[in-house]
Amino acid sequence: MATLVLGGAGYIGSHMVDRLLAANRDVVVVDNLLTGHRKAVPANVPFYEVDIRDKAALNEVFDQEPIDQVVHFAASSIVPESMADPLKYFDNNTGGMINLLEVMLKHDVKNIVFSSTAATYGIPEDNPIVETTPQNPINPYGESKLQMEHIMRWADEAYGLKWVALRYFNVAGAKADGSIGEDHPTETHLVPIILQVALGERDKIMMYGDDYNTPDGFNVRDYVHVMDLADAHIEALDYLADGNPSNQFNLGSANGYSVKEMVEAARKATGKEIPAEVGPRRVGDPDSLVASSDKAREILGWQPQYENVEDIIKTAWTWHQKHPHGYEDR
Repeated sequence: MATLVLGGAGYIGSHMVDRLLAANRDVVVVDNLLTGHRKAVPANVPFYEVDIRDKAALNEVFDQEPIDQVVHFAASSIVPESMADPLKYFDNNTGGMINLLEVMLKHDVKNIVFSSTAATYGIPEDNPIVETTPQNPINPYGESKLQMEHIMRWADEAYGLKWVALRYFNVAGAKADGSIGEDHPTETHLVPIILQVALGERDKIMMYGDDYNTPDGFNVRDYVHVMDLADAHIEALDYLADGNPSNQFNLGSANGYSVKEMVEAARKATGKEIPAEVGPRRVGDPDSLVASSDKAREILGWQPQYENVEDIIKTAWTWHQKHPHGYEDR
């Protein structure tokens, strides 16, 4: 039997495929390659260039492959874009989930691990954030992911489909050998943007707002290494395979780092100057978002290997040095 990784040519998905292969598990990858990279998937892994919204094509994949579990990364995930084009997000994310679940049920596949997000919490009441913190998204991206969680919950009620929603915080880093890493058509994530400055591809890093209610005035986020994230997905798959009930877990380091601290850590990790400039706040940026991941550690047995943010950045730096233009360098 095989694990289907939807979005397996993307940043997190490709690291998931790598971890599954290292665990000697059979893998099938589906990706529409809008943001993913064919070169990120090993040539010996069955690969289908299919959009999750194409139900007929998705059905064919399930007809041809012995799939018994699904990991779902195939979603649009850029917050500003979701504000400008919300219907795209509800079509691809929410609508795509309905398509997927219908195909899974048709083929009697009833285990799915789903990549949710901290964006479902909006501006949270609690910090650190726990799984019972009220979910009040403030953008269509977070709303679409929350709707996906609700759809799975009702699919469990009606059809016995079991799911785990993993609510990510800020994902960073790369495989330690630099063979796979983060490569987006338009980069919006802090760590690769900082490293683009270190590579000389940008003149400086803009730090938006220095008057937040935090120790140094810059907003604070929780960073988790992409390989630790992949490990959590494998543990969630095993949790479902053991017959456990549907559940949701936060995935973060439980440590918060400000934007300024991230820039300073990157300077140490790279040995580069990395010019930085303070700019005005961005609308809707919370002061601090830090996850409590106690539940994942206790129930899934998740034990992140990268607890130090400088070590996380070093792995990303290895990737960016080897591939300054991403997968085009291969």
